[in-house]
Amino acid sequence: MAAIIICSDFGAPKNKKEEQVISLGPQVAEGENIFGLCHIFASFNDTFVHVTNLSGKETICHVTGGIKVKVDRDEYSPYRCKELGITALHIKLQATGGNRTKTPGPGTQSALTALAHSGMKIGCIEDVTLIPSNSTHRKGSCCGHSL
Repeated sequence: MAAIIICSDFGAPKNKKEEQVISLGPQVAEGENIFGLCHIFASFNDTFVHVTNLSGKETICHVTGGIKVKVDRDEYSPYRCKELGITALHIKLQATGGNRTKTPGPGTQSALTALAHSGMKIGCIEDVTLIPSNSTHRKGSCCGHSL
């Protein structure tokens, strides 16, 4: 006698490979903010805006007033933070400091408003200007400039 074997899973689909989506940013619940760190160095001649992660080791964006690039894709944009999942920024302002001026330049205010208008939420704003504790002297003689 010949045995007849009936396979019950003849029409069943084979093992499907499940695709996993891997994201480079941190896992975020709804309504949470991911913070970055924005260093703004503003002298009276130039303004540097440098955005890093919270540890300060990984640069996300670095912009100065004098950046000139030949191709638009090489130009930095503030939307790189949103691509990586950063939604809010802590800001550290720095002036020239030392024996020079200790007030930030005029580019500070425009950099802050540009960050706020681009959709970033602002956390805390801190002034980290270097202030000497040993009263260093400015360049020049004690009697002033003489001809």
